[in-house]
Amino acid sequence: MSKFMASVNIFVDPSEKQRVICELSALENIEEVYDVTGEYDIVSVVSASCLEEFREVLQRKIMKIKGIRSTITNIILHPHKGPKCSEEL
Repeated sequence: MSKFMASVNIFVDPSEKQRVICELSALENIEEVYDVTGEYDIVSVVSASCLEEFREVLQRKIMKIKGIRSTITNIILHPHKGPKCSEEL
């Protein structure tokens, strides 16, 4: 994996959920956005060139979106499905 990837699990105000999804989808570093059930309201996959860039995206872009209450981040260490994984076999 050549770039830094993380899943950002997001808690939002219910009345702001659709707008938050739209704003997240417009951000360059956001690879995927999911409207989910369960503990979180939204799950997103974020890419960056390094940890420092990811930190900037999280603090200066994602957390600035009105309606986002908090996030829980999981750093993606290694993919186990997809082109990278099958090439290693």
